[in-house]
Amino acid sequence: MNKRVRIVVVGDSGVGKTCLTHLVAHNESLIRPGWTVGCNIQVKIHEFKEGTARQCPYFIELFDIGGSLSHKNTRSVFYSGIHGIILVHDLTNGKSQEQLLDWLFEIVNKDGKDTYKCRSPSSPPSPTPLHGYGTDTSMRFDLEEFLGATQIPILVMGTKLDLIDEKRQPKTAVKKVGGIGQ
Repeated sequence: MNKRVRIVVVGDSGVGKTCLTHLVAHNESLIRPGWTVGCNIQVKIHEFKEGTARQCPYFIELFDIGGSLSHKNTRSVFYSGIHGIILVHDLTNGKSQEQLLDWLFEIVNKDGKDTYKCRSPSSPPSPTPLHGYGTDTSMRFDLEEFLGATQIPILVMGTKLDLIDEKRQPKTAVKKVGGIGQ
């Protein structure tokens, strides 16, 4: 018996979702990824409980969802029937990490019906703000309640760890000439 698992991989544009899904599916790095428009699907076949009586191949579909804001209104078609979520952020870009709650909110409200709402100002505040949804800081997103309600496993991954030190280096170097600059 074959089983299918659909996992959406979401995050801001340019965080490395395409490279990540390619690495998982093909066990090799992607040197020059292009921009994802809509969705790019990678498939990995995984033997569940290999070597046991319960051995079964799983088709893991990784839906790499394009992060461009211009496609935000059409992304919801990929959020139905999912079995897991991978939230991806760029470790050299703090804003991409802040946006992860927005991605969760978008997925859970895929039908545009606000199935899960932010807390109103009269509700007790939650410690987790929902970044990017207005400037009213009294509106909160209760992450623990959301996670309990969805029952969908969520993995958060930071990419570009190798670039953190590089990002901290100055862009221009001072050239030492003679005794100057020593």
